Amino acid sequence: MKSIYLSLICLLLVSNCKSDQQKTSKENHKEEFKELSIAEKIANAHGFEQWQNVSEVKFTFQVNRDSVQGKGRSWTWNPKENKVKMSTSETPIAYVRHKIDSSYISTDKAFINDKFWLLVPFQLVWDSTATISEPKFVTSPIYNKTLKLITLTYPQKGGYTPGDAYDIYYDDDYIIREWAYRKGNSEEPSLSTTFENYNDYNGIKIATDHKMEGGNWNLNFTAVKITLDDQK
Repeated sequence: MKSIYLSLICLLLVSNCKSDQQKTSKENHKEEFKELSIAEKIANAHGFEQWQNVSEVKFTFQVNRDSVQGKGRSWTWNPKENKVKMSTSETPIAYVRHKIDSSYISTDKAFINDKFWLLVPFQLVWDSTATISEPKFVTSPIYNKTLKLITLTYPQKGGYTPGDAYDIYYDDDYIIREWAYRKGNSEEPSLSTTFENYNDYNGIKIATDHKMEGGNWNLNFTAVKITLDDQK
């Protein structure tokens, strides 16, 4: 009789173990195939999965109007240490972002602005305090094409430009083609530009030209270089 009871107990234990294993397997399977958010899909389409391997970013930011070329700001950024160096026609400035004092604020504002333009697809993932609207199909303001639209809106407090909003227009491949900046979440755009001349820098896709309608204004990037950990 005892042997029968023991057999039943063992059978129940085995059954429970199998049930737990199946449950864990299903949960892991669900996590493995978890649907990506729109922000993640856009970021990944621009090479975000490669970002973990990036050790250094170099670029020059400038704005050209008609035939007049801007002076430009050249940056070197080591994201893992958050070290930043700005080079202009004046004396270079170097600092660590988490150790800045008031004397570096204006330089850091310039860096955040320029880096935002360069890597806006990644900012969708990085800027966790911002909200992102549900996507919808619209006619884009510059190309006049049917694209998907999401709006990135920042909270009223915190950061260098609180309350601002960005309308981001992207195609079926999740590549950004246009955007509109709305200062303070105003109804009318403060600035609308294209995303053009994409180039691949060690797996990171960057639009090197941003033109206003008419083409006589171009915010552009030159001397872009992305260095990976194994290229040091």
